[in-house]
Amino acid sequence: MITNKNIDGGKGFDWGLASADYAKYRDIYPEEFYKRIVDLGYCKNGQRVLDLGTGTGVLPRNMYKYGANFVGTDISDNQIKYAKKLSEGMDIEYVVSPAEQLEFNPESFDVVTACQCFMYFDKKIILPKIHRFLKGDGHFLILFMAWLPFESEIAKNSEDLVLKYNPEWSGRGMTRYKIEEPEWAKPLFSVDHAEAFDLDLEFTRESWNGRMKACRGIDASLSPKEIAEFEKEHLEYLKTVPKKFTIPHYASILDLKKKEFD
Repeated sequence: MITNKNIDGGKGFDWGLASADYAKYRDIYPEEFYKRIVDLGYCKNGQRVLDLGTGTGVLPRNMYKYGANFVGTDISDNQIKYAKKLSEGMDIEYVVSPAEQLEFNPESFDVVTACQCFMYFDKKIILPKIHRFLKGDGHFLILFMAWLPFESEIAKNSEDLVLKYNPEWSGRGMTRYKIEEPEWAKPLFSVDHAEAFDLDLEFTRESWNGRMKACRGIDASLSPKEIAEFEKEHLEYLKTVPKKFTIPHYASILDLKKKEFD
């Protein structure tokens, strides 16, 4: 269970409760997303990569073909259980642990990634650890992608329904944003690269319903009865939309380079 006063009004949530839907419906990053990471020179060709908050291993599994050696970590043992199952045949190491409690030797990794999860970590604890885990020329990538509800009626109506069942959910209302150098990074990292870009993702009624259930505001937070009621109402709404549709998304990559000190 994760509780953060700045997220969902302090209401606790457990990603492990969402693992089944997460594994089936949240492996949705398009190839362009991964290709941009590789084109920057990361997660490929024998580099050792630590993926924080790996969930069901989405990033390591999809980037495995580029040749990096991945270690995926997550606070949820159920998420890691699904990650291992989905990674069968791949040489990916998985560790169950809160990010703040991880221990690796200094300079163990070329790259550390945090995809869709950095907001959950205690920066005062995790940033010095990441700095210590990275090699001298190492990089920390913060990756993010979200739908744009004010540019999609379907996304907006689905968000409104999540809020009906979970009014405290703070994951709604995403808009485009400018990436600026964060103050919290300056003591240990410098911005090497930052970019944001649009992505159009295609869904079916089933896959969008699954995607919405697998968000923090539903599967990870609500009771089985509430989840079933949300799904019944959401599926009824989705009968009014095309069988296949596109949802606009906005993605970002913040590439932080480790600062070295004498």
